[in-house]
Amino acid sequence: MQHALRAHAFTNGLTDSQIESLATIARKVTFEENSVVLEDGQRSTSFYLLVAGSVAVELRTPQYAVCVQSLNENSVFGWSSLLDKQDTLFQVRARERTTALELDGGRLKDACFRDPVLGTEVLHRILHVVAGRVKATEVRFAEMCGVKI
Repeated sequence: MQHALRAHAFTNGLTDSQIESLATIARKVTFEENSVVLEDGQRSTSFYLLVAGSVAVELRTPQYAVCVQSLNENSVFGWSSLLDKQDTLFQVRARERTTALELDGGRLKDACFRDPVLGTEVLHRILHVVAGRVKATEVRFAEMCGVKI
């Protein structure tokens, strides 16, 4: 587990002890093609680091789903699992057989509070993820409205 964590872009530069701490709350999971990993509106409980394969981050209505962003290996999703009482905002669906490291959101949050340096690093990195998701949503919405950005 530690090797997979060290190799992931999200954890690049973390100390050995920080990687060890994350390894205690991580497990390898696999999702089959087209399976829904996260459903919008559900309580988010896990943070995922993609190791292989890809997922689609989608805005969904009862009639259709719009892909906002495609994520490949070395990407992450499930940041809302670190927030209290925050439902998932996007549906995440596997585009192919996909492997990820799943970190329990509550335990990751606790680890961040116990180690403020780790917490600061994780928060800073997740803010980049959130900003990217907002930008991708903005671009996709503009495309749907016929506006070129």
